[in-house]
Amino acid sequence: MVFSRCKMNDLKDSTCHSALNLSPDPEGYLSLPEGFTYKIISQSGDKMDDGFFVPGRPDGMGTFEGLSPNEVIIVRNHENDPSPISRGPFGTFNRLLGRLEPNQLYDAGGMSNPGLGGTTTLVYNEKTQQVTKQHLSLIGTYQNCAGGVTPWGTWLTCEEDVTKVGEEAEKDHGFVFEVSAYSDTITDPKPITDMGRFRHEAVAVDPKTSIVYLTEDRPDSLIYRFIPNIKEQLHRGGKLQVLAIKGKKSLDTRNWDVQTMKVGGQEQVEWLDIDNVLAPEDDLRYRGFNKGAACFARGEGIWFGVDELYFTCTNGGKGQGGQIFKYNLSPDEGSETENSTPGILELFIESNDRGVLNMCDNLTITPSGDLLVCEDNGERNKILRIKKDGEIVVFGCNESSDSEFAGIVFSPSGKTLFVNLQQNDDTIAITGPWENIL
Repeated sequence: MVFSRCKMNDLKDSTCHSALNLSPDPEGYLSLPEGFTYKIISQSGDKMDDGFFVPGRPDGMGTFEGLSPNEVIIVRNHENDPSPISRGPFGTFNRLLGRLEPNQLYDAGGMSNPGLGGTTTLVYNEKTQQVTKQHLSLIGTYQNCAGGVTPWGTWLTCEEDVTKVGEEAEKDHGFVFEVSAYSDTITDPKPITDMGRFRHEAVAVDPKTSIVYLTEDRPDSLIYRFIPNIKEQLHRGGKLQVLAIKGKKSLDTRNWDVQTMKVGGQEQVEWLDIDNVLAPEDDLRYRGFNKGAACFARGEGIWFGVDELYFTCTNGGKGQGGQIFKYNLSPDEGSETENSTPGILELFIESNDRGVLNMCDNLTITPSGDLLVCEDNGERNKILRIKKDGEIVVFGCNESSDSEFAGIVFSPSGKTLFVNLQQNDDTIAITGPWENIL
């Protein structure tokens, strides 16, 4: 679907709308623009090289340069709960669980009800378009939704779950974990506790400072920032802060009842320290808001560009169709002089027409600086390309199910786009004439 020179603030004008400009898929699976093709490269239940099964519910993904020519390393989340019959790595009723020691899982659940969230790592050859290796790389966590890549070759994977230690859970949940892209073994499952305990969604890392920006999937969520004590060493601790709008304490940016931010409107930002980040009462967002932090509508995907980042708010806006914000970093981001040259928050997109943008979720930035955005609405989900001027083009459409798209990310070469259809349990590689559209 192409909206010729159509911007989100024009979408009430039906003359902006035109038909889907996608080639029909004879398999009825995934429609793409002419010249583009897809291949399902990994599915739940496939046997991996370590003897375990590819888990279901694939979600966020990150890509890294491989160790050999044409190779891409992919670290992939799986948004699973504990369940004896789920599509976890151990098979039905966790029959392969005994192959691991309890300390290899973050939460082994007494080795009878383990956490089945976590990550798998794949090696993909762009020339042959084949997965050459895949293995379990983190296990024992709950609902690993999204995450983010680091510049030092690791993947930060986030638990979107705040289950507390109790009868079945052996440990508290709601943390971020770090997984090396280049390890062939299961990661030592240590949470980065200073990043806070809440319903984490995604992260983005500033390559200059190692500052980590975090979203929270709640209808009354906050945006967080973690300043590490030592660059590239997140487990060495740091300071967690929450985003606030200068001069507008506790601003509600959701625009549900009252419009507090307009599309294209910009606000100066300040970052407020927050304490007791382990939050046993799951109250970080309440305490942050009462302190003056801005409130957002289900912060989800986040991605770093050049001195800027974009993040989605899935059901923001009057019609709850979604919002996309752009944060321009301060030239003194994270330093003592930051307040004299503050960062700027802009409401980049707000959907007033669910036929155009219907609940945005994961996103990535293309090599040319445009956005590719996944929808998650339980209906007909699309991949949208949003240009820097706000023009919207539909890049892909799920024809096979009502599954969301998730984990969208380019290979380091830019030749392949990877994405998941989560409820289908499929990981897909898309190739084609990127030079014609990006």
